[in-house]
Amino acid sequence: QVQLVESGGGLVQAGGSLRLSCAASGRTFSYYAMGWFRQAPGKEREFVAAISWSGDTTNYANSVKGRFTISRDNAKDTVYLQMNSLKPEDTAVYYCAADDVKIATMTEIDYEADYWGQGTQVTVSS
Repeated sequence: QVQLVESGGGLVQAGGSLRLSCAASGRTFSYYAMGWFRQAPGKEREFVAAISWSGDTTNYANSVKGRFTISRDNAKDTVYLQMNSLKPEDTAVYYCAADDVKIATMTEIDYEADYWGQGTQVTVSS
């Protein structure tokens, strides 16, 4: 089992920045690819970003490319999502996920990770 706990969400004005963290415990963190997903009210959950177990490969949704950066620190069992130039449409609950898959799998429709965090709210005001 892997337990995931997100933090760092909050209220920010458009154009601002936030950094989300996801701390893992349980099984060896470095075995897993990690991803960030989000779900806005009334919408389906969507892929945001993913990073391979080693950290050398990343993937981003087109809507966040150039604004968001995913990274991980395997020594701290933590994955991060740096979010810059935030827009009101980025408002959502953000979830981190862990899975023993290639990161491309995390971009697939109806993808379900092995492990999910409880989510952290990000609200961007206009």
